[in-house]
Amino acid sequence: MSETEPLTLVLVGPMAAGKTSIGRRVARRLAVPFIDTDKRIVAAHGPIPVLFAEQGEAHFRELERAAVSAALDEGGVISLGGGAVTDAGTRELLRPHPVVFLTVSPEAVADRIRGGSRPLLAGDDPLERWTRIFEERRDWYDEVASTVFDTSRRPMQRIADEIVTWRREQR
Repeated sequence: MSETEPLTLVLVGPMAAGKTSIGRRVARRLAVPFIDTDKRIVAAHGPIPVLFAEQGEAHFRELERAAVSAALDEGGVISLGGGAVTDAGTRELLRPHPVVFLTVSPEAVADRIRGGSRPLLAGDDPLERWTRIFEERRDWYDEVASTVFDTSRRPMQRIADEIVTWRREQR
């Protein structure tokens, strides 16, 4: 990485792995912007569940790929939506960048998703749905990951500190 390039770090992982809370902490410690691509899509195009329902997943993934590309151009700590890695074009955009895969066990995620409003987890057994979605996407997370951090049972601040140390070593 040259001194003129912005410091970039991408966070991927399943829903409720801690991408936003850890990402904000990492960005603060590295003194760079924090970008949540899902929030950018919502700000520009409206609620994600509505986009899925009215225009389909393929259209949403195109919007998401564009948001990821723009965020990568800006630099900073970039948190991707859980399904971003399902798109081959998005995975290709990630190749030259350091990518942290935040993983979490089903047992730990059970507390995090209880009472939540995640549309993909709606139904009788949100944990079963979360586990199925995670398993469907796991190979893609592994494909893009430069390193893996488990967020299951350790304080978010400690994980953020370890990620900052890892990222600084990548320079």
